[in-house]
Amino acid sequence: MISKKMEQLGKKSSVIREIFEYGKRRKAEIGAENVFDFSLGNPSIPAPPEFGAALLELIEKSDPTALHGYTSAAGDLSVRARIAENINSRFSAGASAEQIYMTCGAAASLTISLSALINEGDEVILLAPFFPEYRVFCEKAGAVVRVVSCREPDFLPRAEDLSAAINEKTKAIIINSPNNPTGVIIPKEKMAEIAALLSKKGEEFGTDIYIIADEPYRELSYGMEVPYIPNLYDNTVVCYSFSKSLSLPGERIGYIFVSPRAKDSADLFAAVCGAGRALGFVCAPSLMQYAVGKCIGLTSDIELYRQNRDLLFGALMDIGYSAVYPDGAFYLFLRAPGGDAPAFCEKAKKYELLLVPGDSFGGEGYVRISYCVSREQIERSLPAFKELYKDCMGEK
Repeated sequence: MISKKMEQLGKKSSVIREIFEYGKRRKAEIGAENVFDFSLGNPSIPAPPEFGAALLELIEKSDPTALHGYTSAAGDLSVRARIAENINSRFSAGASAEQIYMTCGAAASLTISLSALINEGDEVILLAPFFPEYRVFCEKAGAVVRVVSCREPDFLPRAEDLSAAINEKTKAIIINSPNNPTGVIIPKEKMAEIAALLSKKGEEFGTDIYIIADEPYRELSYGMEVPYIPNLYDNTVVCYSFSKSLSLPGERIGYIFVSPRAKDSADLFAAVCGAGRALGFVCAPSLMQYAVGKCIGLTSDIELYRQNRDLLFGALMDIGYSAVYPDGAFYLFLRAPGGDAPAFCEKAKKYELLLVPGDSFGGEGYVRISYCVSREQIERSLPAFKELYKDCMGEK
């Protein structure tokens, strides 16, 4: 008998992927230029030229056997050392290569970290709205998910709600800032408040509570500071991906950083290594390790995302829509007129607008718009957004 749970996951993809696949079919029917696809967080800005140059240099000048061979299970030591050096130069976090584990992107970072921390029945807190796959990752690791809704309209967590959700079974909380789907960044003062609360609750219950900092959007901030959580809370594991910062989503390359200040950090890193082994994630793609190792500290031209945000947010507010102002990432979390997000997204298809309902994110009544698209697409979509709004308001 096959696993019914895995069968169910395989037969029903995420709502994001379902809309993305619908968009591919629709583009084939009427032409890509006639479909306004805002479904997937797929970077539209090219990787920096240094990345292509690094790839060419590696391919042309490296020993092919070494270039395409296995690295150490945790990743190439020199690459891990460069990452640690960058972390220290930016945040003075006391990082070393021995606390860095190279991964196949953020998803692998999260699943490995959860597997390293969770014992069957432990609880993980998710701050809603959250990336829907968090629930899948947590449950696969054996955790019980406890959802804490953030306050509206700014979607920041409330200390009193978080406090009420923590108990003796709480093992971790996943913090995603800048956030997918809202674009909200948790300010340093609020993050320090959360850190103090977790420390207090850990002492109260005699347990160790960890923050898993999911940071694929760290570099996508448009002027607001993104606090470095290991400097505010000792028991922190950082899950990072180069998918957004270097526009490399399909290359699946990232890392885990176990804070040296975490309790029994050496044992925790050993658990990370063990989880990577058990999940079959040892030795992230060698070529990508070496290539990003040459590009540490670089980013794509994220200023273009800020320009997209300003254009889209301003235009939609002028039309009459309501949304939380995104300080980072490349998502706009829009309140669905009428409050029924799935119905709104279905109606949007009439105007060839592909939007993602926020229900599976834990944000009912909202829709996610990914503005990591061309400026031209945004400009051409605005009349459709206007007609959609009029339709929702009964003005047609």
